[in-house]
Amino acid sequence: MIFFIGLYLLVQLAICYWVARKVHNSSDFFMAGRNLPTPVVAMSLVASWFGAETCIGSSGAVYQQGLSGSRADPFGYSMCLLLMGIFIAAPLWRGGYMTLSDFYAERYGSWVEKLTAFILIPGSLIWGAAQIRAFGQIVSSTTQLPVETTIFFCTFAVVVYTLLGGLLGDILTDMVKGALIFFGLVCLFVIVINSGDFHWGLFSSMPQERLSFLASEESLFQRMDRWAIPILGSLVAQELISRTLAAKSPEVAKRGSYWACFIYLFLGCIPLFLGLIGPQIFPNVTHNEQFLTSLASHYLPPALYVIFVGALISAILSTIDTILLSVAALTSQNVINPFLKKKSEKFKLQIARLIIVLAALVAYAIAHFSSGIYALLETASSFGTSGLLIITFFGIYSRWGGPIAGCLALIFGMIFYQLGDWVWMVEAPFLTAIFAAFVGYMIGALIEYRAPRSTKNKHSVCL
Repeated sequence: MIFFIGLYLLVQLAICYWVARKVHNSSDFFMAGRNLPTPVVAMSLVASWFGAETCIGSSGAVYQQGLSGSRADPFGYSMCLLLMGIFIAAPLWRGGYMTLSDFYAERYGSWVEKLTAFILIPGSLIWGAAQIRAFGQIVSSTTQLPVETTIFFCTFAVVVYTLLGGLLGDILTDMVKGALIFFGLVCLFVIVINSGDFHWGLFSSMPQERLSFLASEESLFQRMDRWAIPILGSLVAQELISRTLAAKSPEVAKRGSYWACFIYLFLGCIPLFLGLIGPQIFPNVTHNEQFLTSLASHYLPPALYVIFVGALISAILSTIDTILLSVAALTSQNVINPFLKKKSEKFKLQIARLIIVLAALVAYAIAHFSSGIYALLETASSFGTSGLLIITFFGIYSRWGGPIAGCLALIFGMIFYQLGDWVWMVEAPFLTAIFAAFVGYMIGALIEYRAPRSTKNKHSVCL
Protein backbone atom coordinates (compact mmCIF):
# COMPACT_ATOMS: atom_id res chain seq x y z
CA MET A 1 0.00 0.00 0.00
CA ILE A 2 2.88 2.39 0.75
CA PHE A 3 4.09 1.86 -2.82
CA PHE A 4 0.71 2.79 -4.34
CA ILE A 5 0.29 5.87 -2.13
CA GLY A 6 3.80 7.00 -3.07
CA LEU A 7 3.10 6.38 -6.76
CA TYR A 8 -0.13 8.36 -6.58
CA LEU A 9 1.64 11.32 -4.97
CA LEU A 10 4.41 11.18 -7.58
CA VAL A 11 1.81 11.43 -10.38
CA GLN A 12 0.27 14.46 -8.69
CA LEU A 13 3.70 16.05 -8.29
CA ALA A 14 4.52 15.39 -11.95
CA ILE A 15 1.37 17.19 -13.07
CA CYS A 16 2.12 20.16 -10.83
CA TYR A 17 5.73 20.25 -12.04
CA TRP A 18 4.49 20.48 -15.62
CA VAL A 19 2.06 23.25 -14.66
CA ALA A 20 4.78 25.17 -12.79
CA ARG A 21 6.30 26.20 -16.13
CA LYS A 22 3.18 28.25 -16.84
CA VAL A 23 3.27 30.15 -13.53
CA HIS A 24 5.04 33.50 -13.93
CA ASN A 25 3.40 35.81 -11.38
CA SER A 26 1.09 35.89 -8.36
CA SER A 27 -2.04 36.09 -10.49
CA ASP A 28 -1.10 32.90 -12.35
CA PHE A 29 -0.24 31.19 -9.08
CA PHE A 30 -3.39 32.16 -7.16
CA MET A 31 -6.12 32.71 -9.80
CA ALA A 32 -5.39 30.23 -12.65
CA GLY A 33 -6.01 32.86 -15.34
CA ARG A 34 -9.64 33.64 -14.27
CA ASN A 35 -11.03 31.55 -17.14
CA LEU A 36 -12.65 28.47 -15.56
CA PRO A 37 -15.90 27.08 -17.10
CA THR A 38 -18.88 25.90 -15.04
CA PRO A 39 -18.01 22.16 -14.79
CA VAL A 40 -14.48 22.95 -13.66
CA VAL A 41 -15.65 25.51 -11.08
CA ALA A 42 -18.21 23.03 -9.71
CA MET A 43 -15.81 20.08 -9.51
CA SER A 44 -13.07 22.28 -8.12
CA LEU A 45 -15.39 23.53 -5.37
CA VAL A 46 -16.43 19.97 -4.55
CA ALA A 47 -12.86 18.64 -4.62
CA SER A 48 -11.57 21.44 -2.40
CA TRP A 49 -14.57 21.42 -0.01
CA PHE A 50 -14.99 17.62 0.15
CA GLY A 51 -12.16 16.92 2.52
CA ALA A 52 -11.30 15.42 5.87
CA GLU A 53 -14.41 16.53 7.71
CA THR A 54 -16.68 14.77 5.19
CA CYS A 55 -14.73 11.59 4.56
CA ILE A 56 -13.12 10.97 7.92
CA GLY A 57 -14.46 13.33 10.58
CA SER A 58 -18.15 13.15 9.64
CA SER A 59 -18.34 9.38 9.16
CA GLY A 60 -16.46 8.84 12.42
CA ALA A 61 -18.70 11.25 14.34
CA VAL A 62 -21.86 9.56 13.02
CA TYR A 63 -20.39 6.12 13.80
CA GLN A 64 -19.91 7.21 17.39
CA GLN A 65 -22.97 9.43 18.03
CA GLY A 66 -25.52 8.88 15.25
CA LEU A 67 -26.87 11.60 12.96
CA SER A 68 -26.61 14.23 15.69
CA GLY A 69 -22.84 13.86 15.56
CA SER A 70 -22.58 15.43 12.12
CA ARG A 71 -25.02 18.06 11.02
CA ALA A 72 -22.31 20.14 9.40
CA ASP A 73 -21.56 17.54 6.75
CA PRO A 74 -22.99 17.26 4.25
CA PHE A 75 -26.13 19.29 4.98
CA GLY A 76 -24.70 22.47 6.50
CA TYR A 77 -21.88 22.82 3.99
CA SER A 78 -24.14 22.06 1.03
CA MET A 79 -26.44 24.87 2.15
CA CYS A 80 -23.36 27.09 2.46
CA LEU A 81 -22.46 26.44 -1.20
CA LEU A 82 -26.02 27.20 -2.28
CA LEU A 83 -26.13 30.49 -0.38
CA MET A 84 -22.75 31.49 -1.74
CA GLY A 85 -24.07 31.09 -5.28
CA ILE A 86 -27.20 33.09 -4.49
CA PHE A 87 -25.70 36.01 -2.59
CA ILE A 88 -21.92 36.29 -2.87
CA ALA A 89 -20.24 34.65 -5.88
CA ALA A 90 -21.35 37.02 -8.68
CA PRO A 91 -20.95 40.37 -6.84
CA LEU A 92 -17.42 39.54 -5.70
CA TRP A 93 -16.44 38.21 -9.15
CA ARG A 94 -17.45 41.53 -10.73
CA GLY A 95 -14.99 43.31 -8.44
CA GLY A 96 -12.02 41.47 -9.98
CA TYR A 97 -10.50 40.66 -6.60
CA MET A 98 -7.83 38.10 -5.76
CA THR A 99 -8.83 37.71 -2.10
CA LEU A 100 -11.74 38.59 0.17
CA SER A 101 -9.53 41.14 1.88
CA ASP A 102 -9.12 42.94 -1.48
CA PHE A 103 -12.88 43.50 -1.42
CA TYR A 104 -12.74 44.74 2.17
CA ALA A 105 -9.88 47.09 1.26
CA GLU A 106 -11.91 48.69 -1.54
CA ARG A 107 -15.12 48.89 0.47
CA TYR A 108 -13.81 49.76 3.93
CA GLY A 109 -10.14 50.77 3.65
CA SER A 110 -6.74 49.39 4.58
CA TRP A 111 -7.34 48.96 8.33
CA VAL A 112 -10.25 46.61 7.72
CA GLU A 113 -8.24 44.85 4.98
CA LYS A 114 -5.43 44.02 7.41
CA LEU A 115 -7.77 43.08 10.24
CA THR A 116 -9.78 40.68 8.07
CA ALA A 117 -6.59 39.05 6.81
CA PHE A 118 -5.50 38.40 10.40
CA ILE A 119 -8.91 36.87 11.14
CA LEU A 120 -9.15 34.71 8.00
CA ILE A 121 -5.62 33.31 8.23
CA PRO A 122 -5.89 31.54 11.66
CA GLY A 123 -9.23 29.97 10.70
CA SER A 124 -7.71 28.63 7.49
CA LEU A 125 -4.70 27.25 9.36
CA ILE A 126 -6.96 25.42 11.83
CA TRP A 127 -8.99 23.97 8.95
CA GLY A 128 -5.74 22.96 7.22
CA ALA A 129 -4.64 21.20 10.40
CA ALA A 130 -7.85 19.13 10.30
CA GLN A 131 -7.07 18.03 6.74
CA ILE A 132 -3.45 17.18 7.55
CA ARG A 133 -4.54 15.15 10.55
CA ALA A 134 -7.04 13.26 8.39
CA PHE A 135 -4.38 12.65 5.74
CA GLY A 136 -2.13 11.20 8.43
CA GLN A 137 -4.96 9.03 9.78
CA ILE A 138 -5.58 7.53 6.33
CA VAL A 139 -1.93 6.72 5.71
CA SER A 140 -1.57 5.39 9.26
CA SER A 141 -4.60 3.09 9.00
CA THR A 142 -3.46 1.69 5.65
CA THR A 143 0.27 1.31 6.38
CA GLN A 144 0.26 0.66 10.17
CA LEU A 145 2.78 3.50 10.64
CA PRO A 146 2.39 5.75 13.73
CA VAL A 147 0.02 8.69 13.22
CA GLU A 148 2.72 11.20 14.26
CA THR A 149 5.03 9.90 11.54
CA THR A 150 2.38 9.93 8.82
CA ILE A 151 1.22 13.47 9.72
CA PHE A 152 4.79 14.73 9.25
CA PHE A 153 5.19 12.86 5.96
CA CYS A 154 1.87 14.13 4.64
CA THR A 155 2.71 17.73 5.53
CA PHE A 156 5.96 17.51 3.57
CA ALA A 157 4.23 15.97 0.53
CA VAL A 158 1.50 18.62 0.49
CA VAL A 159 4.00 21.48 0.73
CA VAL A 160 5.91 20.24 -2.33
CA TYR A 161 2.64 19.61 -4.18
CA THR A 162 1.37 23.13 -3.49
CA LEU A 163 4.61 24.97 -4.17
CA LEU A 164 4.87 23.68 -7.71
CA GLY A 165 1.59 24.29 -9.49
CA GLY A 166 -0.44 26.75 -7.44
CA LEU A 167 -4.16 26.97 -8.14
CA LEU A 168 -3.77 26.03 -11.80
CA GLY A 169 -2.06 22.76 -10.90
CA ASP A 170 -4.80 21.99 -8.41
CA ILE A 171 -7.52 22.86 -10.92
CA LEU A 172 -6.09 20.55 -13.60
CA THR A 173 -6.09 17.59 -11.23
CA ASP A 174 -9.51 18.36 -9.70
CA MET A 175 -11.48 16.63 -12.44
CA VAL A 176 -9.48 13.44 -11.88
CA LYS A 177 -9.82 13.83 -8.12
CA GLY A 178 -13.57 14.35 -8.42
CA ALA A 179 -13.95 11.22 -10.54
CA LEU A 180 -11.89 9.20 -8.04
CA ILE A 181 -13.96 10.46 -5.11
CA PHE A 182 -17.21 9.61 -6.87
CA PHE A 183 -16.06 6.17 -8.00
CA GLY A 184 -14.48 5.20 -4.69
CA LEU A 185 -17.43 6.17 -2.50
CA VAL A 186 -20.07 4.71 -4.81
CA CYS A 187 -18.17 1.40 -5.04
CA LEU A 188 -17.91 1.14 -1.26
CA PHE A 189 -21.60 1.99 -0.83
CA VAL A 190 -22.77 -0.57 -3.40
CA ILE A 191 -20.58 -3.36 -2.02
CA VAL A 192 -21.59 -2.72 1.60
CA ILE A 193 -25.36 -2.66 0.97
CA ASN A 194 -25.06 -5.85 -1.12
CA SER A 195 -23.05 -7.66 1.51
CA GLY A 196 -24.58 -10.27 3.76
CA ASP A 197 -23.99 -8.05 6.79
CA PHE A 198 -26.44 -5.37 5.65
CA HIS A 199 -30.22 -5.51 5.48
CA TRP A 200 -32.77 -2.70 5.65
CA GLY A 201 -34.15 -4.11 8.88
CA LEU A 202 -31.09 -2.68 10.63
CA PHE A 203 -32.85 0.66 10.86
CA SER A 204 -35.83 -0.79 12.76
CA SER A 205 -33.51 -2.29 15.39
CA MET A 206 -31.33 0.83 15.57
CA PRO A 207 -31.70 3.00 18.72
CA GLN A 208 -33.98 5.91 17.83
CA GLU A 209 -31.54 8.51 19.12
CA ARG A 210 -29.08 7.51 16.37
CA LEU A 211 -31.65 8.49 13.74
CA SER A 212 -32.22 11.99 15.12
CA PHE A 213 -30.31 15.09 14.04
CA LEU A 214 -31.13 16.61 17.41
CA ALA A 215 -29.12 15.61 20.44
CA SER A 216 -31.47 15.09 23.38
CA GLU A 217 -29.42 17.21 25.78
CA GLU A 218 -29.30 20.25 23.45
CA SER A 219 -31.55 23.30 23.80
CA LEU A 220 -33.14 25.10 20.85
CA PHE A 221 -30.43 27.77 20.84
CA GLN A 222 -27.66 25.18 20.93
CA ARG A 223 -29.17 23.44 17.93
CA MET A 224 -29.52 26.70 16.01
CA ASP A 225 -25.92 27.57 16.78
CA ARG A 226 -24.57 24.22 15.59
CA TRP A 227 -26.41 24.59 12.29
CA ALA A 228 -25.35 28.23 11.88
CA ILE A 229 -21.62 27.49 12.20
CA PRO A 230 -21.24 25.44 8.98
CA ILE A 231 -23.86 27.37 6.99
CA LEU A 232 -22.96 30.96 7.88
CA GLY A 233 -19.50 30.54 9.36
CA SER A 234 -18.08 29.08 6.15
CA LEU A 235 -19.91 31.44 3.79
CA VAL A 236 -17.00 33.89 3.89
CA ALA A 237 -14.18 31.35 3.54
CA GLN A 238 -11.34 32.45 1.26
CA GLU A 239 -10.92 28.83 0.13
CA LEU A 240 -14.37 28.82 -1.47
CA ILE A 241 -14.34 32.37 -2.77
CA SER A 242 -11.02 31.82 -4.58
CA ARG A 243 -12.60 29.16 -6.82
CA THR A 244 -15.51 31.37 -7.86
CA LEU A 245 -13.21 34.36 -8.42
CA ALA A 246 -11.29 32.21 -10.93
CA ALA A 247 -14.45 31.61 -13.01
CA LYS A 248 -14.69 33.19 -16.46
CA SER A 249 -17.93 35.11 -15.73
CA PRO A 250 -20.25 35.96 -12.82
CA GLU A 251 -22.89 33.61 -14.23
CA VAL A 252 -20.36 30.78 -14.26
CA ALA A 253 -19.41 31.57 -10.66
CA LYS A 254 -23.07 31.25 -9.62
CA ARG A 255 -23.84 28.12 -11.64
CA GLY A 256 -20.66 26.44 -10.44
CA SER A 257 -21.74 27.04 -6.83
CA TYR A 258 -25.21 25.58 -7.45
CA TRP A 259 -23.88 22.43 -9.13
CA ALA A 260 -21.26 22.03 -6.40
CA CYS A 261 -24.05 22.16 -3.78
CA PHE A 262 -25.95 19.22 -5.28
CA ILE A 263 -22.86 17.12 -6.05
CA TYR A 264 -21.50 17.70 -2.56
CA LEU A 265 -24.81 16.76 -0.94
CA PHE A 266 -25.01 13.50 -2.90
CA LEU A 267 -21.44 12.44 -2.21
CA GLY A 268 -21.52 13.57 1.41
CA CYS A 269 -24.52 11.40 2.23
CA ILE A 270 -22.52 8.22 1.48
CA PRO A 271 -19.99 8.41 4.37
CA LEU A 272 -22.82 9.63 6.62
CA PHE A 273 -24.95 6.57 5.74
CA LEU A 274 -22.03 4.20 6.26
CA GLY A 275 -21.22 5.77 9.62
CA LEU A 276 -24.85 5.41 10.68
CA ILE A 277 -25.00 1.66 10.04
CA GLY A 278 -21.36 1.10 11.00
CA PRO A 279 -21.78 -0.07 14.62
CA GLN A 280 -24.16 -2.83 13.50
CA ILE A 281 -22.23 -4.19 10.51
CA PHE A 282 -18.67 -3.32 11.58
CA PRO A 283 -18.48 -2.87 15.38
CA ASN A 284 -15.52 -2.42 17.71
CA VAL A 285 -13.51 0.11 15.70
CA THR A 286 -10.94 1.38 18.19
CA HIS A 287 -10.45 4.84 16.63
CA ASN A 288 -13.60 6.35 15.16
CA GLU A 289 -11.59 8.63 12.83
CA GLN A 290 -10.26 5.50 11.11
CA PHE A 291 -13.71 3.94 10.70
CA LEU A 292 -14.17 4.65 6.98
CA THR A 293 -10.76 3.35 5.91
CA SER A 294 -11.13 0.29 8.15
CA LEU A 295 -14.56 -0.42 6.65
CA ALA A 296 -13.18 -0.09 3.12
CA SER A 297 -10.27 -2.39 3.94
CA HIS A 298 -12.71 -5.03 5.20
CA TYR A 299 -15.23 -4.95 2.33
CA LEU A 300 -13.35 -3.87 -0.79
CA PRO A 301 -11.14 -6.14 -2.88
CA PRO A 302 -7.47 -5.01 -2.94
CA ALA A 303 -7.64 -3.20 -6.30
CA LEU A 304 -10.74 -1.22 -5.35
CA TYR A 305 -9.31 -0.50 -1.91
CA VAL A 306 -6.27 1.12 -3.51
CA ILE A 307 -8.59 3.28 -5.63
CA PHE A 308 -10.65 4.16 -2.58
CA VAL A 309 -7.61 5.27 -0.60
CA GLY A 310 -6.53 7.28 -3.64
CA ALA A 311 -9.96 8.93 -3.65
CA LEU A 312 -9.65 9.95 0.00
CA ILE A 313 -6.14 11.24 -0.56
CA SER A 314 -7.41 13.16 -3.61
CA ALA A 315 -10.13 14.85 -1.58
CA ILE A 316 -7.80 15.86 1.21
CA LEU A 317 -4.90 16.91 -1.05
CA SER A 318 -7.14 19.31 -2.93
CA THR A 319 -8.48 20.83 0.27
CA ILE A 320 -5.05 21.29 1.88
CA ASP A 321 -3.66 22.75 -1.33
CA THR A 322 -6.50 25.27 -1.50
CA ILE A 323 -6.07 26.23 2.16
CA LEU A 324 -2.32 26.84 1.87
CA LEU A 325 -2.85 28.87 -1.29
CA SER A 326 -5.53 30.95 0.46
CA VAL A 327 -3.29 31.67 3.44
CA ALA A 328 -0.42 32.62 1.13
CA ALA A 329 -2.68 34.85 -1.00
CA LEU A 330 -4.05 36.70 2.02
CA THR A 331 -0.65 37.09 3.69
CA SER A 332 1.25 38.17 0.59
CA GLN A 333 -1.45 40.19 -1.18
CA ASN A 334 -2.96 41.98 1.81
CA VAL A 335 -0.23 42.06 4.46
CA ILE A 336 3.23 41.94 2.84
CA ASN A 337 2.92 43.12 -0.79
CA PRO A 338 1.82 46.68 0.13
CA PHE A 339 5.37 47.08 1.48
CA LEU A 340 6.94 45.52 -1.64
CA LYS A 341 5.58 47.83 -4.35
CA LYS A 342 9.00 48.30 -5.94
CA LYS A 343 9.83 44.60 -5.99
CA SER A 344 9.49 42.40 -9.07
CA GLU A 345 6.67 39.89 -9.59
CA LYS A 346 9.22 37.09 -9.41
CA PHE A 347 10.30 38.23 -5.95
CA LYS A 348 6.67 38.48 -4.77
CA LEU A 349 6.03 34.95 -6.04
CA GLN A 350 9.02 33.69 -4.06
CA ILE A 351 7.62 35.36 -0.94
CA ALA A 352 4.25 33.68 -1.54
CA ARG A 353 5.91 30.28 -1.79
CA LEU A 354 7.86 30.89 1.41
CA ILE A 355 4.60 31.73 3.17
CA ILE A 356 3.16 28.39 2.03
CA VAL A 357 6.02 26.56 3.78
CA LEU A 358 5.55 28.54 7.00
CA ALA A 359 1.76 28.06 6.91
CA ALA A 360 2.20 24.31 6.49
CA LEU A 361 4.52 24.17 9.50
CA VAL A 362 1.97 25.97 11.67
CA ALA A 363 -0.86 23.70 10.45
CA TYR A 364 1.33 20.67 11.17
CA ALA A 365 1.92 21.84 14.75
CA ILE A 366 -1.83 22.36 15.29
CA ALA A 367 -2.61 18.93 13.81
CA HIS A 368 0.04 17.25 15.96
CA PHE A 369 -1.30 18.61 19.25
CA SER A 370 -5.05 18.57 18.46
CA SER A 371 -7.58 16.17 19.96
CA GLY A 372 -9.54 15.34 16.79
CA ILE A 373 -10.59 16.30 13.29
CA TYR A 374 -14.18 17.28 13.96
CA ALA A 375 -13.23 19.58 16.85
CA LEU A 376 -10.76 21.36 14.57
CA LEU A 377 -13.44 21.70 11.90
CA GLU A 378 -15.95 23.45 14.16
CA THR A 379 -13.26 25.73 15.58
CA ALA A 380 -12.19 26.77 12.08
CA SER A 381 -15.75 27.46 10.93
CA SER A 382 -16.53 29.75 13.88
CA PHE A 383 -13.18 31.51 14.29
CA GLY A 384 -13.87 35.23 13.82
CA THR A 385 -16.32 34.70 10.98
CA SER A 386 -19.28 36.46 12.62
CA GLY A 387 -17.87 39.92 11.93
CA LEU A 388 -16.76 38.91 8.43
CA LEU A 389 -20.30 37.78 7.65
CA ILE A 390 -21.75 41.13 8.69
CA ILE A 391 -19.29 43.34 6.82
CA THR A 392 -19.52 41.19 3.68
CA PHE A 393 -23.28 41.50 3.35
CA PHE A 394 -23.33 45.18 4.28
CA GLY A 395 -20.43 45.78 1.89
CA ILE A 396 -22.14 44.09 -1.06
CA TYR A 397 -25.74 45.19 -0.56
CA SER A 398 -25.55 48.53 1.25
CA ARG A 399 -23.75 51.89 1.22
CA TRP A 400 -24.32 52.21 4.96
CA GLY A 401 -21.16 52.00 7.07
CA GLY A 402 -17.45 52.50 6.44
CA PRO A 403 -14.08 51.81 8.07
CA ILE A 404 -15.18 52.44 11.66
CA ALA A 405 -18.27 50.25 11.23
CA GLY A 406 -16.17 47.50 9.66
CA CYS A 407 -13.55 47.52 12.42
CA LEU A 408 -16.11 47.56 15.22
CA ALA A 409 -18.06 44.67 13.66
CA LEU A 410 -14.91 42.55 13.43
CA ILE A 411 -13.74 43.42 16.95
CA PHE A 412 -17.16 42.91 18.53
CA GLY A 413 -17.56 39.58 16.74
CA MET A 414 -14.20 38.27 17.93
CA ILE A 415 -14.56 39.47 21.53
CA PHE A 416 -18.15 38.37 22.07
CA TYR A 417 -17.57 34.92 20.58
CA GLN A 418 -14.75 34.28 23.03
CA LEU A 419 -16.74 35.73 25.94
CA GLY A 420 -19.85 33.74 25.03
CA ASP A 421 -17.98 30.48 24.55
CA TRP A 422 -15.44 30.59 27.36
CA VAL A 423 -16.64 33.09 29.99
CA TRP A 424 -20.43 33.40 29.90
CA MET A 425 -20.97 29.85 28.60
CA VAL A 426 -23.98 30.94 26.55
CA GLU A 427 -25.89 28.31 24.62
CA ALA A 428 -25.32 29.92 21.23
CA PRO A 429 -21.93 31.70 21.21
CA PHE A 430 -21.70 31.96 17.41
CA LEU A 431 -25.16 33.51 17.00
CA THR A 432 -24.38 35.81 19.92
CA ALA A 433 -21.23 36.92 18.12
CA ILE A 434 -23.16 37.60 14.90
CA PHE A 435 -25.63 39.80 16.81
CA ALA A 436 -22.76 41.58 18.58
CA ALA A 437 -21.01 42.17 15.24
CA PHE A 438 -24.24 43.63 13.82
CA VAL A 439 -24.54 45.97 16.82
CA GLY A 440 -20.89 46.98 16.45
CA TYR A 441 -21.41 47.71 12.76
CA MET A 442 -24.46 49.88 13.46
CA ILE A 443 -22.63 51.81 16.20
CA GLY A 444 -19.73 52.49 13.84
CA ALA A 445 -22.06 53.48 11.02
CA LEU A 446 -23.85 55.97 13.29
CA ILE A 447 -20.51 57.45 14.38
CA GLU A 448 -19.55 57.88 10.73
CA TYR A 449 -22.95 59.34 9.87
CA ARG A 450 -22.41 62.11 12.40
CA ALA A 451 -18.76 62.63 11.41
CA PRO A 452 -17.60 65.29 8.92
CA ARG A 453 -18.26 64.32 5.30
CA SER A 454 -14.52 64.06 4.50
CA THR A 455 -14.11 61.15 6.91
CA LYS A 456 -16.96 59.07 5.50
CA ASN A 457 -16.39 56.05 3.37
CA LYS A 458 -16.66 56.73 -0.35
CA HIS A 459 -16.51 53.20 -1.64
CA SER A 460 -19.31 50.75 -2.27
CA VAL A 461 -19.74 47.47 -4.08
CA CYS A 462 -23.28 46.85 -5.22
CA LEU A 463 -25.11 44.41 -7.47
